[in-house]
Amino acid sequence: MATWLGIDAMTLSLVHVHPSSGTVAALTATGGVAVGGYVHHVWRGLGACATQGLATNPWYPEGIQRALADGHGANEALNGVVQEDDGASRRQCLVMDGQGQAAVHHGTDNVDAVAACLRPTVAAAGNMLADAAVVDVMVDAFAMQTCHNFEAVRLGISPPDYRENYASNLPEVLLHVLGRALEAGGDKRGVRSCALRIESFSAAPIDLRVDWCEGDLVAELRALIRRVRAAEFSTFLSSLPMR
Repeated sequence: MATWLGIDAMTLSLVHVHPSSGTVAALTATGGVAVGGYVHHVWRGLGACATQGLATNPWYPEGIQRALADGHGANEALNGVVQEDDGASRRQCLVMDGQGQAAVHHGTDNVDAVAACLRPTVAAAGNMLADAAVVDVMVDAFAMQTCHNFEAVRLGISPPDYRENYASNLPEVLLHVLGRALEAGGDKRGVRSCALRIESFSAAPIDLRVDWCEGDLVAELRALIRRVRAAEFSTFLSSLPMR
């Protein structure tokens, strides 16, 4: 069985990079505890990664960030950390660079269903999924909520044409993506923790985490987003420096 911090669990993740604005976002959910502390990492203007699998390697992000900062693309950044890892067969890692190009590593020891959906500027990956199609559902849901040309994106005809100011609604978009993923099957055993992080050059970062939930995880995240959107906290966020 797959293990996440000592218990059986899957993980699914989505990453997004907008090359022009530098906005970066990630969503992760798992059947284990505290997924936000270990799996996804985002760097505005640079890229993002999600390190998961049978046994997460929390040191991948350091090497990936360094490679991206040195001008390497997603494939080179990912290959660099995988080649140095004796336990790479136990990892699943999704990387997206600043140009919105994605790469994924599926270690051979990971538990089915293992899948990924890689499209320009948005990608998803998961392991121990109830249905491999969950990752496609996640990417489609993201595109439907953010793009003018959803059908073309879904069919792979053209890259996403994002709506103006779409980034202002990214927390709600990622919440919608999580809901659609769970409706499509999500984890074989259920999902207990989730997290999202958004970084941009025009707003303070948003980093939200539900570390454990035995009830409705989507409802828990929705309530947290409502608190972030409340006037008092919005005022606090708007007072923060951009760098």
